[in-house]
Amino acid sequence: MIVVVTPNPAVDVTYRVAEQRLGETQRVLEVQRRPGGKGLNVGRVLAATGVTTHAVLPLGGAPGRWITDALDDLGLAHTDVVVSGETRTTVTVVDDAAHPTMFGEPGPVLVPAEWGAVGAAVDELLGHDDADALVVSGSLPSRAAPEVVASWVATARDHGALSVVDCSGAALLAAARAGATVCKPNVEELLDATGAADERAGALRLLELGAGVVVVSRGAHGIAAHTTDHVLEVPAVPDVAGNPTGAGDAATAGLVAALVGAGFRTGTGAPFDDDRLLRALRSAAAHGAAAVLRPVAGEVDPADVHRFLTTPDPDRTRTPA
Repeated sequence: MIVVVTPNPAVDVTYRVAEQRLGETQRVLEVQRRPGGKGLNVGRVLAATGVTTHAVLPLGGAPGRWITDALDDLGLAHTDVVVSGETRTTVTVVDDAAHPTMFGEPGPVLVPAEWGAVGAAVDELLGHDDADALVVSGSLPSRAAPEVVASWVATARDHGALSVVDCSGAALLAAARAGATVCKPNVEELLDATGAADERAGALRLLELGAGVVVVSRGAHGIAAHTTDHVLEVPAVPDVAGNPTGAGDAATAGLVAALVGAGFRTGTGAPFDDDRLLRALRSAAAHGAAAVLRPVAGEVDPADVHRFLTTPDPDRTRTPA
């Protein structure tokens, strides 16, 4: 089982239009509503490929109740922490030509007791014998202290579970300081959080703080794993076009699924040797590419994942430090 925490869930609304035109009234051709937030996208992709997951998320108000019902309809296991603030909404506008435009509300303010309840749920679930990993993915809501992420990483370490953190800003730094097994930002998030001038310098900063390995999503340029000694790189799956919204979340799902499949558990499992990391990177690339083919975030067709995983191996490079 993989425990997936979504600190700032949302009702994800996707509008499809003929053409995105700033400052003009436009007719919406199609509307999709999904329970969202990066962690829920990760969990839905994992579930679609047959991996057992359990979501932990703070939910409030009518939007929170809608997400609860939607997750029940999808058959996804979840533990909800009821909070006083109202769960946010995000709106993504897509067409067939331009890059999607996303509007994300900041999310509610949680009081310490509510964060404590989230932490207690994480601790309980990771205490189960079948709990292999923790994923923390997405932004923190308004005024949340980044130390909450560090506390979940510490809980995973105490239970001997793998921890993968896909956050930004101070939360990413806090995860590294807490010894996250994998920190997984994209390039922009990495440079913004660390203040580094380039990807390698930013990754080394997170490694110096205590991260086990830093995996960086490069979008159409592939994905890379940084250790203190070298960089492993896998290119993106070629000739895939569609909706890139949620591709990074699908890549996180593919990464953690491969690591868990390789038997890795913090302190007890197999080490991060190059072969295991490369398999995990290739799985991440395949899942990300499969997500691009779907109309909304949080979806993959397992057949697409399998097809991308069984094509001839892409070129891979190992760059010394």
